Amino acid sequence: MILPIVVYGDPVLRKKCEDIDKDYPGLDQLIKDMYETMYDALGVGLAAPQVGKAIRLFVIDASPFAEVEEGEEPEYTKEEMEEMNGFKKTFINARVIEEAGEEWKFNEGCLSIPRIREDVLRKPKITIEYFDEKFKKHTETYEGVIARVIQHEYDHIEGILFTDKISAFKRKLISGKLTDISKGKFKADYKTRVYQPKK
Repeated sequence: MILPIVVYGDPVLRKKCEDIDKDYPGLDQLIKDMYETMYDALGVGLAAPQVGKAIRLFVIDASPFAEVEEGEEPEYTKEEMEEMNGFKKTFINARVIEEAGEEWKFNEGCLSIPRIREDVLRKPKITIEYFDEKFKKHTETYEGVIARVIQHEYDHIEGILFTDKISAFKRKLISGKLTDISKGKFKADYKTRVYQPKK
């Protein structure tokens, strides 16, 4: 089932999310729905708070980064593209143990912040501990674009948005657009949900 994606302005996007266990109600279905929602919105990652759940869960499928239009030059090396093409994972109760290397810029967007993209600095290498959908524990190290996608989704479960990582000047420039998003004044090609405070 395709779920509505919560947009900027909803307090759930600012919550530090809670760990879950394998008995979390409807977990398997939620994971399936999150993948379906992500694909419908043409995203490469989606975190539980983006569908209104303040839990430490996110899904990633980096395959779209490996797609190249005919006649276009690939942006990444053959090895990077092969890694991204097969990279589909579910992360539960993730903890980033280490970030390393010199920060590099990459243009990021977010399904919860439609039509806004900005260059964000992040470290190129991370080590992360997490459980998969079968609750098997993993400790893995990633570099490059995959590390970047994981860091972006990991931020979501920490209550952080990519707009928090840009300069105060750039934030000021987009503040009007962010206010519009929080009021529902935007266009998106996927199902969204705007926060309605209880009266």
